[in-house]
Amino acid sequence: MEKKNDLQNRIFKFAVCTCKMLKQLPDNPENQVARHQLAKSATSVGANYQEAQAGISRADFRNKVKISLKESRESNYWLRLLDETNSMIDNEEMQFLLKESRELMLILGAIASKLERKAE
Repeated sequence: MEKKNDLQNRIFKFAVCTCKMLKQLPDNPENQVARHQLAKSATSVGANYQEAQAGISRADFRNKVKISLKESRESNYWLRLLDETNSMIDNEEMQFLLKESRELMLILGAIASKLERKAE
């Protein structure tokens, strides 16, 4: 149970740090699109994982974890795009977010794979 709480906290921290970083972006049309998309995907990782914890069935839990995985992949895409196109973002902060998004993808992917194997 504690591991679930650790992951929930880690996902929440990722969303908070991402939202704080987005405030640093220059206000231009390109960044507005990325800001909006990344804010949605980064916060959706945690929202769906939180919903998974209250899943009404194993299938519901598995589905929400898969959605969290998809959203973490999307977040990683937007982070990589912003990293390549913005020099205004603190590099240390960006590297933390990129690393964290990759690790969350791996963790959520492992959970989803384990759930898939159990479903077969």
